[in-house]
Amino acid sequence: MNNLEENKHTVILKEYGKNIQRLVMHVTGIEDRERRTQSAYTLVEIIKQLNPNLKLESDQKLWDDLYIMSDFTLEVDGPYPMPEKELLGKKPLPIGYPIGEVKFKHYGRNIEKLIEKAVEIEDDEEQEAAIIYIGQLMRSFHSTWNRDNFDDQIILDDIKTLSKGKLHIDLEKVKEMGLFETNTRRDFKIPIEAENSGSNRRNFSGNNRRRNNNNGGHSKKRR
Repeated sequence: MNNLEENKHTVILKEYGKNIQRLVMHVTGIEDRERRTQSAYTLVEIIKQLNPNLKLESDQKLWDDLYIMSDFTLEVDGPYPMPEKELLGKKPLPIGYPIGEVKFKHYGRNIEKLIEKAVEIEDDEEQEAAIIYIGQLMRSFHSTWNRDNFDDQIILDDIKTLSKGKLHIDLEKVKEMGLFETNTRRDFKIPIEAENSGSNRRNFSGNNRRRNNNNGGHSKKRR
């Protein structure tokens, strides 16, 4: 009981205050397990009443905090197991950062990934559909930081650079049909799984077929 008495005066989690800390240690010291468990449930509800903002928190967090404030000595039949004391204060694993520099930061790495997948598409029409959609995205990103002196040639040059010269589309065709305009061919969808090349091909080709179906089966012949 000496540790219990000592911890009554030590606020382990300061956001709850001294009174809650003392109540936790009082509940921990109850000898009857069933009564101790009922008191712990009541204490969780008291904490919610005293701290309305905690009502948005999960009950598991409140129970975890209860165990922590008891210095992991509270033995009850609670709804959640006691967390491991060794995990408290353990440093999280470092977050891995993408390797390699983004060539055009205003487009972002996802555009580079889309271009990589577009290069893998073997069907010419599907690949062109991918280029058009990527071009629209790149134009929208480009316009957010530079609205002056814009030309489709800029997008085509960037696509050529990022694809290492493997993706091509006629500049005059792009300009004449407004293929990179954001209100053109809106039905193309970004692949759900950028890392799955098969999924990528289905997304581009599937949306291209839907576009034709939406036009009643009459597709406009490109020049």
